[in-house]
Amino acid sequence: MSLREKKTAKRKEEILKSALSLLAEKGYHGTTMEDIASHLLMTKGSIYYYFKDKQDLVYQSQVKILQKSIENINEVKQQNLTIPEKLETTVALHIEYAVRDRAGFELMANPSEIFSEDQLKEIFYLRDKYASGYDELLQEGVDTGYFSVDDIKVVRNILLGAMNWVTQWYSADGEMNEATFAASVASYLMRIVLK
Repeated sequence: MSLREKKTAKRKEEILKSALSLLAEKGYHGTTMEDIASHLLMTKGSIYYYFKDKQDLVYQSQVKILQKSIENINEVKQQNLTIPEKLETTVALHIEYAVRDRAGFELMANPSEIFSEDQLKEIFYLRDKYASGYDELLQEGVDTGYFSVDDIKVVRNILLGAMNWVTQWYSADGEMNEATFAASVASYLMRIVLK
């Protein structure tokens, strides 16, 4: 990646982070590109250099979150850990990512209200790919006798639902930092699957 590409990627990242916090505060439909530009102390034209429109901005943020989540689970699966350790580590990483990038995760709740049909196809493809990583870990845990799970899909959805919901109640002002909190929640969630 050239220096120019790195600068562009960094600027896009800064715009996304700031814009998502505003979108989380005011809601997707309550936020305009003018609001985003004003919040960033930029002109609308500068934002349009990086993003086609508000929908594109949110879409790119969702793709980025899902790609990073898939990357995280694949990296953990390559580690020399037991299956329960791999699942617990993956769950903790997801929770830590969700509370750190809360605004982006909260916008994932209702993609059908925001994205075009083509964008939805990509979002759902990436979601399914991420979910299949959990399915594989859960199935391997069942096959090796670590996990007691009758319905992989139901258990996976319970885990993902619980992990995504923490954005609603985790407080950065609480007693635990993000990593400690994520590890604690992951430990409790593992009780759902362990024999």
